[in-house]
Amino acid sequence: MSRLSIITSNKAQTTVESLYKDLERRISASPPGLCPVDLASSFLKLCHSQSCGKCVPCRIGLGQLQDLLEMVLDGEGTMETIDLIEKTAKNIFYSADCAIGYEAANMVLKGLRGFRDDFEEHVLRHRCKCELYQPVPCVSQCPAGVDIPGYVALVAEGRYGDAVRLIRKDNPLPAVCGLICEHPCEVRCRRTLIDDPVNIRGLKRFAVDHAGDVPLPVPAAPTGKKVAVIGGGPGGLSAAYYLTLMGHQVTIFEQRKKLGGMLRYGIPNYRLPREELDREIEQILSLGIRVQTGVTVGESPSIVDLRKEYDAVYIAIGAHTDRKIGIEGEDAKGVISAVELLRGIGDGEMPDFTGKSIVVIGGGNVAMDVARSAVRLGAERVRIAYRRRSVDMTAMPEEVEGAVEEGCELLDLHAPLRIEKDAEGNVAALWVQPQIIGPMKNGRPTPENSSEEEVRLACDIVLVAIGQGIDSRLFEKQGIPVKRGVIDALNWSGVNAKDITGVFAGGDCVTGPATVIRAIAAGKVAAANIDEFLGYQHLISVDVELPQVRLDDRKNCARINMKERQAADRAKDFELVECGMTCEEANQEARRCLRCDHFGYGSFKGGRTEQW
Repeated sequence: MSRLSIITSNKAQTTVESLYKDLERRISASPPGLCPVDLASSFLKLCHSQSCGKCVPCRIGLGQLQDLLEMVLDGEGTMETIDLIEKTAKNIFYSADCAIGYEAANMVLKGLRGFRDDFEEHVLRHRCKCELYQPVPCVSQCPAGVDIPGYVALVAEGRYGDAVRLIRKDNPLPAVCGLICEHPCEVRCRRTLIDDPVNIRGLKRFAVDHAGDVPLPVPAAPTGKKVAVIGGGPGGLSAAYYLTLMGHQVTIFEQRKKLGGMLRYGIPNYRLPREELDREIEQILSLGIRVQTGVTVGESPSIVDLRKEYDAVYIAIGAHTDRKIGIEGEDAKGVISAVELLRGIGDGEMPDFTGKSIVVIGGGNVAMDVARSAVRLGAERVRIAYRRRSVDMTAMPEEVEGAVEEGCELLDLHAPLRIEKDAEGNVAALWVQPQIIGPMKNGRPTPENSSEEEVRLACDIVLVAIGQGIDSRLFEKQGIPVKRGVIDALNWSGVNAKDITGVFAGGDCVTGPATVIRAIAAGKVAAANIDEFLGYQHLISVDVELPQVRLDDRKNCARINMKERQAADRAKDFELVECGMTCEEANQEARRCLRCDHFGYGSFKGGRTEQW
């Protein structure tokens, strides 16, 4: 006999662990539009099954909550039932012994606060409010609504030109998005239920790289209507593209030397090569779009002037102003905003950072862009000071990893305090205060000052990358409604200006700084509604026949990730970092798609939006 023995998992426990992983994948791939009350009930059952049974609030209370939720779902509940659910959940939250009980009750309380109207809909009308408007997870997660299963199937068949044509129906910048899109479409990919989400962005890039020159659609007959687009970024270009296809004459007014907006002046060449951007812009302009660069609308001409000359105006100015950090010494020589640095690089003005020690303040994608650019500009040392943990960074994980691989040092939990100047007013150092992670606020942990002493980071240059703003002052003076610094527009892009009609706005100037694909989606929405405002109902469609669905796509097969050039080589230049897929890789990856436009909810709802 032995007093102790080595604990090993038995077959049942090992199986339960694998079931947990299966459940995690199912939750990750949960499509939008599901009944929130039903989901809350299912999650509660799982929580109840985890109870040890020791305390009454958890053992009995969660069961009572479960029964009450089932009453609501079965149409047997009343408004008093909802109140009783709330009271019961509060009692469990305050009296349960451990997190299994009180966090389960808190989850129910969150649901009551977040979708109480769904509870009431079940009680009053015995139905669920939610509807699966778009049953295909990847399409519903794409702001522009691109037919993703369609073009992935075309890539699998080697029909790359048709794939690009299908993408352009909803997104006129496939090459750009194939390189830098944040791929929200992959978040709910149903392939996750089997293994890993499909590499949708990688397949888009492959299609563009191998399609050759794909002709643009022929525009509709001229309508005689003229539309002014203010801003030549992704949103303005998208609106101009679709409006031109509808037969309207479009003129883009751009403040900078060249079109592209933050694609040119915010994203470095190593992520988005300028020749790719220029080629795609030239293709769009070849439809007959007119361009006036170096024009600041609001000064000359004004919105009123444009509205007199044009039948409609679309404002898509983007977020191009830098934000001040508001610390002592920010006026020192050598403090440069990320927006300013990237704008100069976009115009071909490459500063020489040879031998310099640089500190970057921020934790977003822009902070990573300027840090990695500084390495390529010859900086001897680059440090990134961020006041939260590295896992809380808003930058994409691959961008953070890329920066570290290229030699950038990451100083998380270091909050900037002040900038030290030398006798001549130049930057001498950045002082930071070490932080300790604190309580959760809005689902995110907040940092607090730790008891450690302040840290001096000696440096020659400080790059501030804490976000961008929108310069909406000139528009506000001319009667365009502005709320909290952004233009106040409706969800269909219309602007309720008091004295001006026919003005629309979308993209960053309405939502605040967002992603490229969201700006493209805003341009698409604006184009459709401007067309209707002008008295038309043009349809955008594409004549592409999709391949037949296959039944051999369910074999377990891991995702193919994009490769990158070696860090030691890529850090020396601004050439493209990411390598495209091979034909073999693209074919294998494309054939992993489960064709949700045909199976599942897709078979009920049609799956595809063939025109808009």
